[in-house]
Amino acid sequence: MRVVTFGELMLRLQPFNYDRFIQTDKVQFTFGGGEANVSVSLANYGIDSAFVTKLPAHAIGQSAVNSLRRYGVDVSKITRGGERVGIYFNEKGASQRASVCIYDRANSAIAKASESDFDWDNIFDGVDWFHFTGITPALGENVAQICHTACKVAKSKGVKISCDLNYRGKLWTREQAGKTMAELCKYVDVCICNEEDAKDVFGIQAEDTDLNAGKVNREGYKSVARQLAERFGFEYVGITLRESRSASDNGWSAMLYDVKAGEYAFSKKYDLHIVDRVGGGDSFAGGLIYSLLNGKTTQDSIEFATAASALKHSIEGDYNMVSVAEVEKLAKGDGSGRIQR
Repeated sequence: MRVVTFGELMLRLQPFNYDRFIQTDKVQFTFGGGEANVSVSLANYGIDSAFVTKLPAHAIGQSAVNSLRRYGVDVSKITRGGERVGIYFNEKGASQRASVCIYDRANSAIAKASESDFDWDNIFDGVDWFHFTGITPALGENVAQICHTACKVAKSKGVKISCDLNYRGKLWTREQAGKTMAELCKYVDVCICNEEDAKDVFGIQAEDTDLNAGKVNREGYKSVARQLAERFGFEYVGITLRESRSASDNGWSAMLYDVKAGEYAFSKKYDLHIVDRVGGGDSFAGGLIYSLLNGKTTQDSIEFATAASALKHSIEGDYNMVSVAEVEKLAKGDGSGRIQR
């Protein structure tokens, strides 16, 4: 089984520990990005995983490539060129102080890419699954068109397509997102979103839910999933449900709607004490793709994906560095955290 993901790989600069930007004089230097995070998860699960992007041919671009290669991600389809790697600055929140993310990604190599940079016919040869997020088309009209072309070619080759809506208000407006994502979602088989994305992108909102108060109404999310599937013809809709009690402590669960079976499966809920929440949704996507590719039941799929993302919240950096065995252990109920000897 082979999976291709497409998006931007960014340099992540973060103060050490829980320092604020205004008080630090040193930062951690790592890499991350939605689709790249998914590729790393899948590679760690033993899936043949390739990431596609455009990166400069200088040392920082090579460092970004190397950050994926070390986990077994296929980087052979990455186009080299352009002048800069996008950057994001991340300040970790704690207790009642929220995390802060500041982008410096304008004019990055992928943001200035053209259709001629990617040979999708070649890229999708022998591929079973294609994944992208709503962050990528938000980088510019040119990148949105590249995503559209990729989806058309993937669909023509019988490749399954998943998309995490991942609305980012710092990159585009709700109106722009709704129009562009509506076109791309016509090609999508598996839609992934969180408790806010469906509302922000398509105006579809769960009833009787207060995100800030951490109140989740399961029946409301069934309705959200059903409306999304009816509008776009999705085969599956996965929704992550985050109960935000503080920046440090969240409730974490998810739902998977199997449209053909008419089945709504809810995972168990995890009480998370967060080390790093960045990449939580991406780790869920990676777990869900792995599960569906391997023919797991709807319930087992949502349990695996949710357990994978719960574990990610305990790991520093964007990448989820866990194995199938570790995820399955938690999914089966062993969340004791007892030392393994």
